[in-house]
Amino acid sequence: MTIIGMGYQNVIEVLQTRARQQPNDRIFVFLKDGETESAGLTYFQLDRQARVIAAHLQSLNLAGERALLLYPSGLEFISAFFGCLYAGVIAVPAYPPRPNRSFQRIQSIIQDAQAIAILTTSTLYPSLASKLAPRLPPQFQHWIATDTLTFDLAPQWQKVSIQSETIALLQYTSGSTNEPKGIMVSHGNLIHNQQQIQQIFGHDHQSIVVGWLPLFHDMGLIGNVLQPLYLGSQAILMSPIDFLQKPLRWLKAISHYQAHTSGGPNFAYDLCLSKISLEQREQLDLRSWQVAFNGAEPIRAETLQKFRDYFLPCGLSRTALTPCYGMAEATLMITAKHQGTEPLFLSLDSQHLQQNQVKLNQATTSYHLVGVGQSQNHCQIVIVDPETYRTCDPDQVGEIWITGKSVAQGYWRNTRASRESFQAYLKDTGQGPFLRTGDLGFLYKGELWITGRLKEIIIIRGANYYPQDLEILAQQNHPALRLNGGAAFAVEKNGIEQLVLVQEIERSYLNNPPVEEIATVVRQAIAAEYDLHLQTLVLIKPASLPKTSSGKIKRVACRADFLQQRLPILAKWESSQGELDRAFLATDICPQSNFSQADIASWLQMRLAVYLRLSPDKIDIEQCFDYYGMDSVQVVSAMEDLSAWLGENFDVTLFWQYPSIAALSEHLASQKISRQTHP
Repeated sequence: MTIIGMGYQNVIEVLQTRARQQPNDRIFVFLKDGETESAGLTYFQLDRQARVIAAHLQSLNLAGERALLLYPSGLEFISAFFGCLYAGVIAVPAYPPRPNRSFQRIQSIIQDAQAIAILTTSTLYPSLASKLAPRLPPQFQHWIATDTLTFDLAPQWQKVSIQSETIALLQYTSGSTNEPKGIMVSHGNLIHNQQQIQQIFGHDHQSIVVGWLPLFHDMGLIGNVLQPLYLGSQAILMSPIDFLQKPLRWLKAISHYQAHTSGGPNFAYDLCLSKISLEQREQLDLRSWQVAFNGAEPIRAETLQKFRDYFLPCGLSRTALTPCYGMAEATLMITAKHQGTEPLFLSLDSQHLQQNQVKLNQATTSYHLVGVGQSQNHCQIVIVDPETYRTCDPDQVGEIWITGKSVAQGYWRNTRASRESFQAYLKDTGQGPFLRTGDLGFLYKGELWITGRLKEIIIIRGANYYPQDLEILAQQNHPALRLNGGAAFAVEKNGIEQLVLVQEIERSYLNNPPVEEIATVVRQAIAAEYDLHLQTLVLIKPASLPKTSSGKIKRVACRADFLQQRLPILAKWESSQGELDRAFLATDICPQSNFSQADIASWLQMRLAVYLRLSPDKIDIEQCFDYYGMDSVQVVSAMEDLSAWLGENFDVTLFWQYPSIAALSEHLASQKISRQTHP
């Protein structure tokens, strides 16, 4: 296999080479509504737009500074990202909060990155500026709407000196709001990881990529934007919202454009299984799909097997499903199953695994794992005892440490955290430095196997959340909850990672803890701030939460106590979010031609009750949707169902523009009347 671009020192050289050699080839196509081509960029056009934006940034003397990129998923973001690279500006990708959501995380990123400019679109600028302007730090200087810049700026661009070690971007993972950590990713990191992806996935210049992942996310940016550019191929992109609203759009794009590579977290494959009917499946031709990568959250053997079996009639190859493992601290990819081989599965003895011992067991009580492949391109993996820093025996589970040219430089302006994570050395050999991943696993038959997390970070739908943020938020929203008395963690239920909060209550609430009231305010707060759905709330006695002698919360121990039903529970609230009963939905999702506001309101009330597993009489039509703690997946699914019931396609933003059942039903009814009166 030919290794592409071995001589590249930076990402700018890649785009400039493509613009010279294949200027009129389309590199990016964006699908409006996930189906219709609405915009595209050739290599020449992308290079020109990058020069335009870079010239403007250079006129403001921003070389070496940080610029926040706040764009919806689309081509404007891509142009702005390359504009920053061309100008020697460190790009800081982020995502504009949706309406009525907190800007606290964006503020924290701006403060930590010391960003002095924000790049966005002229459409988003007014709302962003009105909410962010009063909160911007003193060093901030510039708002730039990049879509207003004109092509006559392009000749003014001056080439800058970019070395392999020059920082290209700060990648802020979806972690702590209070202590954000920006990962310093260099041009050399990006080039090395592109080589690794190309080698493992068997890519060449004809390997078309289809992507729906957020472009500010490392998997979306580095996998779906930079890899096609590196290859000289093409990427077909759509909004994450359009995928969530109708997962069929993703597979139809793969089928229509005959894509070689596409993927996402495990939940995306589960969503396809639950949302794509047998009739819809008949539309698909998946013979071209050679790499269906699955990563960013725990990979379930059952999901892979069900997805393979369900879509085999569409021509899906048995070797297409590609478990992989990576993290932003390693740019993106660390390991993946090599192309042309089937995924490997192991059944381990659960009791031995709890003792960090690897023992094969085919019993029904065994723990099923998916192999996440091998490393490539001189990336070394070792399994280490996290307490002694010594190499583990082959039959032991330990922390995964890695080293290689894809490992980032560290965390921006955070020497202590960088030293702890990026500068680990083996005590038995002195070898290092290694990146401590915080993940637990082992090596078997040349493959890496992930068993869990050493760190307490919660991973849901491929996004990271820090438990202390969720705990503090809950405690701030109800006086019954004791400060420093909670533990948030995730558990798997029905194949999906679900959020659980175990919380001590104040002694004054012991006799009759108002669990429903507490659950309502906590659920609402967590959904509003983090777009997460609270599955379970457990209230326990004061001083009963597992802690160390120094008072630190033992979240891993608390999770184990929860699963083994050892907690001193006073009250428990649980939402059966789960998978919807599609047979129930089919009884009333059929296009309606005549309806009133009351009809729509009643339907929405029933539908939310189904999603939230609440009695319909507990759904107040005047309450905001956020009040019920709906996350983005639930909102998008509800809008999809509403569109099907009314026989029209509605934009998901209506849920935020008209944020209650009463407001939304009134708007939809008035729109229908208006169309009937003025056809």
